[in-house]
Amino acid sequence: MLRVSIVTIFPEFFTAPLGLSIPSRAAAAGSASYRVIDLRDFTHDRHRTVDDAPFGGGPGMVMKPEPFFEAVESIGARAPILLVSARGRAFRQADAVRYAKGEELTILCGHYKDVDQRVADHLATEEISLGDFVLSGGEPAALAIVDATARLLPGAMSDLESARTDSFWDGSELSAPSYTRPAEYRGQRVPEVLMSGDHRRIAEWRASEAERLSKARGQGRS
Repeated sequence: MLRVSIVTIFPEFFTAPLGLSIPSRAAAAGSASYRVIDLRDFTHDRHRTVDDAPFGGGPGMVMKPEPFFEAVESIGARAPILLVSARGRAFRQADAVRYAKGEELTILCGHYKDVDQRVADHLATEEISLGDFVLSGGEPAALAIVDATARLLPGAMSDLESARTDSFWDGSELSAPSYTRPAEYRGQRVPEVLMSGDHRRIAEWRASEAERLSKARGQGRS
């Protein structure tokens, strides 16, 4: 079982999503458990303060290190401990595969302007980003990471083989396009090869399309 712990100042953000679809099915199958920890429970003032002004001045507020350290210590978390941050390296499918093979995963959600750097340097074992953009907080990113990981656990999907044909499963290559009924819709037809019943030709078409799309995407990024 993968034990997922999420540290956040908005525990209610996760209530509905973790009870739906793939994350819920993984939990029902006994492959995952979720624990959402309120960071404010580890403050020591009557206002339950989790942020303060930055040293050196400047706009915005910075999340304090003490609550994060105490929250993680309270659950005895072990690596991987992720801090979701715009400064982190990009999250990849290979990360989800690695997390799904583990026994625990802890995710720290920042908010406000920033998180004290000591959390990244001395508490988190990985700093992860979803891409080159900034969210209002780490909660959406944490949920994306949990979903990408949970779907790879036993019982989460009715057919795990489906995941093995996803984009990025074996690296950076995209998957081929998919079609279903009807065979023609508003003058747009499904490629004939997919209805041919010739499994060799279908496999070749899918491989060719995956390569074409992957190259096109790579060219678009350059």
